[in-house]
Amino acid sequence: MVKIYYDKDVDLEALNGKTIAIIGYGIQGHAQAKNMRDSGMDVIVGLRPDGSSWEKAKADGFEPMTIEEAAEKGDIIQILIPDEIQGRVYRKQIKEHIKEGNALSFSHGFNIRFNQIVSPENVDIIMMAPKGPGGMVRREYLAGSGVPALIAVEQNYTGKAKDIALAMAKACGGTRVGVIETTFTEETETDLFGEQVDLCGGSAALIK
Repeated sequence: MVKIYYDKDVDLEALNGKTIAIIGYGIQGHAQAKNMRDSGMDVIVGLRPDGSSWEKAKADGFEPMTIEEAAEKGDIIQILIPDEIQGRVYRKQIKEHIKEGNALSFSHGFNIRFNQIVSPENVDIIMMAPKGPGGMVRREYLAGSGVPALIAVEQNYTGKAKDIALAMAKACGGTRVGVIETTFTEETETDLFGEQVDLCGGSAALIK
């Protein structure tokens, strides 16, 4: 039977003393950054200085820094830029700043599942994936509710990877309504299948 984690099951202690570096401030980035900050977490935001999100992050009360600076300062690096550029940005701007015991975190498993990002062995690799768009993630959090989320652990170097992923889900509001553990492979393949069947018109094509 699938275990569903709620607020009472999860402690934020796993995030005590840790800095969460949100890389990207788009649909998921802005919502996760603000929710975690409002939950009392130490959150920083890493962006391109010439990007449109820089001023938006400043207007929301953050002091944005470069991706390299955020990766250097963060203990948990939550990579929320588009899938198609994650591998390149990781190799050029994040990889050399990763330290032993850090956590690399994602909200979609594509780049880990298909080896676009090959991480060092001395870090945790986790996923915390709200199952809804960023606007809803933020709106439900502010309303005292939340959006269900998935967590996954691909690599558990510290022995605390699952606790960290669950705590991030709680800080984002997910455990208010329920969080389920999955794997990077399951999340990636079901997400891609769903896109092909639904968003890309697979179902419509089958019934023609």
